[in-house]
Parts: sequence; C-alpha cells; structure tokens
Amino acid sequence: MKLLFWFLAAAAVAGFVFWLRSWRRRQAERERAAEERLASFMAQARAAVAPVDPAQKLLFDAAAKAGEANEPALSVQLYARLLFRFPDGAFAPQARAGAELQRQKLAKR
Repeated sequence: MKLLFWFLAAAAVAGFVFWLRSWRRRQAERERAAEERLASFMAQARAAVAPVDPAQKLLFDAAAKAGEANEPALSVQLYARLLFRFPDGAFAPQARAGAELQRQKLAKR
C-alpha cells in the first residue's frame, strides 16, 4: 500500500513538473512572438516616417522668421524657393499657406 502511495505521489509530481515545463515553454513562445510583432510594427513605423531634409527645415524656419520680422517680400521668396526645391516635401502645405498669407500682407501695403 505504501509503495502504491509513493508511486502515485511521484507520478503526480512528475505530471506537475511536465505541465510546468510545457507552460513555461508556451509562455516563452508567446513572448517571442509578441517581441517579433513589436519589432515588425516598429520597422513599419520607421519606414512610414519620411526623414526631413535639414535644408528644407532651414528654409521653412527662415521664411517664417522673415514673416515674423515684417519682411513679407523676403518671406515669399524663401517660401517660393522652398516649394521649388521641395514641391512635395513635409513643409509644402505650410509653405503654401504661409506664402499666401505673406502675399496678402504685401497686397495691403
């Protein structure tokens, strides 16, 4: 009877150890899959964001500063140069709007 008890106890412990190892293996696979999904998502996000050319940013900033300094003619020229060099750039919509605003300032003079 004692032998049967110890055999059942050892089988229960072995079953628990087997279940625990398989659970840990499945958990590790889930974590690895989650990390792969995150890495894939991050790679897609990096690819979607187009880098901005520093010259484009400098031209836009210079045109905006010229507009703030009440120099609409210079500002329009800088916006035009920006749009000529980078017609589909990241700052193109803002440059078009800024150039139109500065042209309106020039027309009022």
